Amino acid sequence: MAKMSHSEAFVETLVKQGVTDVFGIVGSACMDALDLFPAAGIRYIPVVHEQGGGHMADGYSRSSGRHGVCMAQNGPGITNFVTAIAAAYWAHSPVVMVTPESGSGTLGLGGFQETEQLPIFSKITKYQGHVNNALRMAEITSRCFDRAKLHMGPTQLNIPRDFFYGESDCTIPDPIVVERGSGSKSSLSEAVRVLSGAKFPVIVSGGGVVMSEGVDACVALAELLQAPVVNSYLHNDSFPASHPLWCGPLGYQGSKAGMKLISEADVVLALGTRLGPFGTLPQFGLDYWPKGAHIVQVDSDPEMLGLVRPVSVGICGDAGETARVLYEALSGSDLECMKNKNERLSKIAGEKGSWEKELDEWKHETDAYSMDMIKEDPDKLHPREVLRELERAMPKDAMVSTDIGNICSVSNSYLRFDEPRSMFAAMSFGNCGYALPTAIGAKHGMPGRTSVSYAGEGAWGMSYGEVLTSVREGIPVTAVVFSNGQWGAEKKNQVDFYDRRFVGTDLENPSYAGIAKELGADGVVVDKLSDVGSVFSDACRRQKEDGKTTVIEVIVSRELGDPFRRDALKKPHRLLDKYKHTNVE
Repeated sequence: MAKMSHSEAFVETLVKQGVTDVFGIVGSACMDALDLFPAAGIRYIPVVHEQGGGHMADGYSRSSGRHGVCMAQNGPGITNFVTAIAAAYWAHSPVVMVTPESGSGTLGLGGFQETEQLPIFSKITKYQGHVNNALRMAEITSRCFDRAKLHMGPTQLNIPRDFFYGESDCTIPDPIVVERGSGSKSSLSEAVRVLSGAKFPVIVSGGGVVMSEGVDACVALAELLQAPVVNSYLHNDSFPASHPLWCGPLGYQGSKAGMKLISEADVVLALGTRLGPFGTLPQFGLDYWPKGAHIVQVDSDPEMLGLVRPVSVGICGDAGETARVLYEALSGSDLECMKNKNERLSKIAGEKGSWEKELDEWKHETDAYSMDMIKEDPDKLHPREVLRELERAMPKDAMVSTDIGNICSVSNSYLRFDEPRSMFAAMSFGNCGYALPTAIGAKHGMPGRTSVSYAGEGAWGMSYGEVLTSVREGIPVTAVVFSNGQWGAEKKNQVDFYDRRFVGTDLENPSYAGIAKELGADGVVVDKLSDVGSVFSDACRRQKEDGKTTVIEVIVSRELGDPFRRDALKKPHRLLDKYKHTNVE
């Protein structure tokens, strides 16, 4: 034990946990600890808005596999973290949010910047540590970091601001390292039995495969079974796209090839995925989830097993470790799926070829509204053509974060990766303003890789201020902004359900490329298809070689892809005369 101040105990615990970077906005509540950061080798990265800081911590964690840390002023600074922490929760990111609180001596008196900070985050964190005694500063700080990794999700470290002061004898705990197993003996044996008898096995590779560093094990198992592999929704980096068994992502705007192939499965091995509802719903008119198949689900969280889809075998285990054990157990076995291997491989190649041909020929949307918009602006670029050009020009080492919105959703069909920890989306929380700050955090976590963000202009308007952070802090990224003067996803609903009565979905914005220049970044407007690939490639090159942030504003047409939430809306039925429209049922 050593005598130290409580701020020193807090900072020394961060150091012991390997923390080198913290994102946020400075405030008086944590000033004493901040003063120690430089001497401890911790960089505090000031952001424009706390939500951006939370997303940066998320991106940092997802790209590097380390803890992401964010900290801000008590009260409004902390409440600004809510959206980012909810996104990290659904991304299973081990983010630790440090929340200094109003002083313990005045709590409950309605003082300046006071609010109850624990209830706000109770449903979007995996663990909440409250320092109820300053003598426990190191203990509870350490526990928050340990639990973030143990449960793979965000934790909250809540500290009354007066507890940073004072001193005591303190021991800094060592981090707890928990090794994850492959599942119980009985469940593994049953999985081996089911997979051995499969005639058409299909593997769903989820985010848990990436988090467990299990992509290589998934590849080996797929090759053993000669099974097609599909990515779970928004985890396009969970299996190498260049592999002949890769068949693309399931879910909204995913791969028709993957959907058609999994529809024929008699056994589905779901590795590291909860099989979330949005990733298994019908798409492109295909109700593809195999209703009669045996489902073997592997997840490190036992509460996820069978939660969304009924399962035949549930294995509570680490996705990578389970894949390795299954590979060993199945190797040398008499596998039923080997009898029709050639037929299955031919079908995989055929479906993938058909889907790629369809994407090549799918140059624009063909619904009535989109065709009208194309006629209105015949010279504007078609979003799908732009996405295909970006795909072709994408650096091999790229990490891509995507915002929520119509064009970003369509990009799911065009984002392919060979390296894990390469695709970052807001997942089930689906919040706007996610992509740019997450790309900045991802770049800081893996500075040697190329970091790219995709956003429509609506979502971009919520986050473009973080270009200042990128430039000021020397964390370069390449941002693609799809500019079409609208909130596309919601406008599609107004087209399909409200007879083109547009309320709140039309946007008029200044040039975001011009704003980027004023903020110290490069800004480029692209309005010719032939320029998309070259401008994008040059921006990515300058990011790596010159440390330059570039905002590429692509002028695209107002055509729209499939609706985002067709399942959530109905044709309106109006009862009052004042609300009736002649063109509504």
